[in-house]
Amino acid sequence: MKTGAAYIRVSTEDQVELSPDSQLKMIEKYAKDNDIVLSKQYIYADEGISGRTVKKRPAFQEMIATAKTKPKPFDVILVWKLSRFARNREDSIVYKSMLKKDCGIDVVSVSEPVGSDKTSILIEALLEAMDEYYSVNLAEEVRRGMTEKISRGGIVVAPPFGYKIQDDIYVPEENEAPIIQKIFADYVAGKGALAIARELNDLGIKTHQGKLFDARKITYILSNPTYIGKLRWSTNGKASKSHDYVPNESTVIVDGKHQPIIAPETFEAAQKIIAQDKAKYPKHYNQRKNEYFFRGIVRCSSCGATLTKLSDKENSLQCYKYAHGVCKESHCIATAKLRSAVVEKMRADAGNPNFKPTLEKAEKPKSMTSNIDLIKDKIKREEMKLERIKEAYEDGIDSLDEYKANKIKITAVLDELRNKLQAEMSAIGDTADEIDYSAFKDRLTSVVNIISAADVTPEAFNDALLSVVSKIVFDRKKTQIDIVYKG
Repeated sequence: MKTGAAYIRVSTEDQVELSPDSQLKMIEKYAKDNDIVLSKQYIYADEGISGRTVKKRPAFQEMIATAKTKPKPFDVILVWKLSRFARNREDSIVYKSMLKKDCGIDVVSVSEPVGSDKTSILIEALLEAMDEYYSVNLAEEVRRGMTEKISRGGIVVAPPFGYKIQDDIYVPEENEAPIIQKIFADYVAGKGALAIARELNDLGIKTHQGKLFDARKITYILSNPTYIGKLRWSTNGKASKSHDYVPNESTVIVDGKHQPIIAPETFEAAQKIIAQDKAKYPKHYNQRKNEYFFRGIVRCSSCGATLTKLSDKENSLQCYKYAHGVCKESHCIATAKLRSAVVEKMRADAGNPNFKPTLEKAEKPKSMTSNIDLIKDKIKREEMKLERIKEAYEDGIDSLDEYKANKIKITAVLDELRNKLQAEMSAIGDTADEIDYSAFKDRLTSVVNIISAADVTPEAFNDALLSVVSKIVFDRKKTQIDIVYKG
């Protein structure tokens, strides 16, 4: 007997697909006919979402995350058609291969039965290719229609902050439009995007997505031509990475039918300042290519974000979220001062006879625990099956006789597994290993010697620190650090 999950998807663009209820009925019938236990807990549905990409499908992502848990929660994922799983061959291959190889889970179409022989591989690939062709062709037609609509001044995307949709046209939102006007006025008057973002966040103002403002969002608003009565559209379906107010071969800007919020001269003044700032402050260095002391190790005590070095000319660290206007507490600290405090604290811990950090318990050799872990995993899976057949009965999927018969089978398997586990535990014991604090302190002393050396490089410093430290939490208000060690 196998356990199964169901994945259902309907999109706004398809006209011939079955409804969610119809897909579920076909999947439930297939499960019952093929002795697969299916419970409501593992029925996932994405409604009104395209199948071209899996990244924007929350139920799909939840299903994949659940599939990766141990023990595996189900043996097979049932879909009405393979196109419900993915319409992109790359996504389909990646996820189906991952599920099969890493999780031992198959993906089965209940309306497109294919076997497991080599010919079936070709048939399945052909079905997926046809689905992808249909999806790409439909996307091109939809994009062409949207481009034609926007060329006539029609709207094809959700309204930006400051507007709402009324009678298929953007209308200034009475509570948000004054905020947009203030953003432009403050920026042109000399206030920076980061300062504007912090002010909005302090006032409790949120974006349309319910998120805090940051400098990037403010810059996007300042460069959005919608606020001067224009409409901007990407003809290739890809948003501009820079969001500049610069028409090009893949971006069209046309006159809209809506009322402007910002005067053209104010908008142009903002564009000039943005251009000047970009010339004055080029894109900051790549942290991955330029190692610095404490990179990725120190956390802000207020929000938990990493303290980062914001430019290669600075000798201090600052909370990443504060630098982007999200965190309200500045946690700036000079690198030299932080390094001195960390060395002093670790040296004191290493020399303290009563110091006993909480360390991860050392693992036993795999040869001693593999059988026990395997049996425990099987027991958990059988216990999960018991829960699922009960749910299937309570949900009306299985009859009482089916529930009783399945329960007898699973209970017999559980009894056998529990007897095996008891025998294995008796053979090797299950005593906890003692933590060797003395050995840890010796390692700590060695690390202190490395990180306190005057000529230590940032790479060597961070590698040594991470060998014994999980993270360092810096609290500026209390002017203290807390070191979380790892074994």
